[in-house]
Amino acid sequence: MRGDFYVDPWRPVGRAVITHAHSDHACAGCEAYLAVRPGERLLRARIGDEPPIQTLDYNESVHLSGVRVSFHPAGHILGSAQVRLEYGGEVWVVSGDYKIEPDPTCAPFEPVACQTFVTESTFGLPIYRWRPRGEVLAEIQDWWLANQQAGKASVLFAYSLGKAQRVLAGLDASAGPIYTHGAVENFCRLYRDSGVKLAPTVHVGSAPAGTDWTRALILAPPSAKGSPWMRRFGPLSTGFVSGWMRIRGARRRRSLDRGFVLSDHADWPGLMSAIKATGADRVWVTHGYRAPMVEWLKQQGLEALPVETQFAGDQDETGAEMAEAAP
Repeated sequence: MRGDFYVDPWRPVGRAVITHAHSDHACAGCEAYLAVRPGERLLRARIGDEPPIQTLDYNESVHLSGVRVSFHPAGHILGSAQVRLEYGGEVWVVSGDYKIEPDPTCAPFEPVACQTFVTESTFGLPIYRWRPRGEVLAEIQDWWLANQQAGKASVLFAYSLGKAQRVLAGLDASAGPIYTHGAVENFCRLYRDSGVKLAPTVHVGSAPAGTDWTRALILAPPSAKGSPWMRRFGPLSTGFVSGWMRIRGARRRRSLDRGFVLSDHADWPGLMSAIKATGADRVWVTHGYRAPMVEWLKQQGLEALPVETQFAGDQDETGAEMAEAAP
């Protein structure tokens, strides 16, 4: 194979080119990795200490067996990148996961001109349309205040890598103490080490006995729901921040008190604008609602093709989860 590397391989390979550190894109066990420099700490946390990681800055390039490879901001999480591949005058771009809305925790998405664009489609249906981040954060803040007045702790479930930090970057910390599950706190530390400003947090495990949780906002991964870890908080209200909350009934099926629609993936208009901005006439669609998006793109006159993936459903956002050895 020209280049002798794989982009976001599903299983260990000799050389992996990684778009970002979510587990459905960063496979552990490869012999060597190439990634963008802002994502190096997160990738190292994912794959362990042993494999070598070569890094590039955004827009810097390297040649791998004649293929020119460079990384360009994807706007998904800290250190997320699109991979540009150039060989023989042909340019392909593999998007990884991306979003269009600006986000203070990561570099903003930049469209990259190409002939072939490999795009995600996690929320690739017209029903998925996001409201501005500020409006959603204001809703979370109001819910937190209402719970304080009702004498309840506020437990907000958010994916531990990316989503939790995006929430923390926009909350008013003067409203009360913010506590975190260990899986969230581990990534918050890496974000802060990278210079990203987040609201102050305290690891739940560090809270003294007798802590009054009724004024607290507690950020935890979805996997913590229903676990013994939750019992310490006493009376509580639960919320979940995710793009999946856009679907009526999703909150009820998960037995949640509130759902907040905020995603680190592009919505339908964002996907369409990103594809158009590349100028690509050939689009491969993966990670999500592949078939309906392919049909729509064909109707727009593009050559479109679905690409199979071993990841489906919630995995496209829950790739954020890491080992939760320190709850």
